[in-house]
Amino acid sequence: MEQRAASQSPHLHGEEEDQARENAPLRALVIHEIIRAEGEAELERPVSAMVWSGLAAGLSMGFSFAVEALLRSDLGPGPGAHAVASLGYTTGFIIVVLGRQQLFTESTLSAVLPVLTRRDLTTALATARLWNVVFLANVIGTWLFAAAVAFGHPFRPEVTASLDQMARESVSQPFWNTLLRAVLAGWLIALMVWLLPSARSARFFVIGAITWVVAMARLSHVIAGSTEAAYATLTGSAGFGACLTAFLIPTLIGNTIGGVALVGMLNHAPVSAEMDVADEEEPELRPR
Repeated sequence: MEQRAASQSPHLHGEEEDQARENAPLRALVIHEIIRAEGEAELERPVSAMVWSGLAAGLSMGFSFAVEALLRSDLGPGPGAHAVASLGYTTGFIIVVLGRQQLFTESTLSAVLPVLTRRDLTTALATARLWNVVFLANVIGTWLFAAAVAFGHPFRPEVTASLDQMARESVSQPFWNTLLRAVLAGWLIALMVWLLPSARSARFFVIGAITWVVAMARLSHVIAGSTEAAYATLTGSAGFGACLTAFLIPTLIGNTIGGVALVGMLNHAPVSAEMDVADEEEPELRPR
């Protein structure tokens, strides 16, 4: 009751107070609980639902590769071309996030919050199941998209040249360089997930802005980049071993570190004390 009274304004009445409350920024604890609840729902989904949603997300992420290549081919190598072409990279993420498809790098935040909150083996095993199923489904989807582009030849020759260049770039960096760039990418994508509950009608722009930075900085995202690495392998630009060691393994490790350690833990720690106080005051509201 004291908190409710303190939140009331002496200058506003009736509908004005409701409007102020609706437009107030969400507290960190509220954001945490929104994302944790989403994570709980993800953990309870049947494996078949995870597979189909993850496969759809992998296929959709292929459009980041394709649209960026289309823009590159039209813009050429002039100044500012990379900045504009990077807008194409956001396409797959916008489709996946707004379409509620299951993406591995999103779950490095949402699915880990239930683990940090409950701290039990059952939840940890459920999270491991989710990560494994979604990651494999995502990668299969990216390889299917890459195969369709590599063998179906749906684009003009100049677009294919851009696809080839992007694919070679994805597997050309040293292991540790790729891993570090993947940590930063995982951090940004998990931060995007953290920002979305507050974004409301601006979700489209938040997704676009964050993923545009990932593309502009040439950071490594394990699912978006998997289409490029798969294309390089299928077209003979790189061997399967190079695809694994130069891209997939370091990027998977880095994205996971970025999502779990740098965001899940750092964003969970500031609100854990508030959660403990709430549990003591109203233990019946504690997550079960």
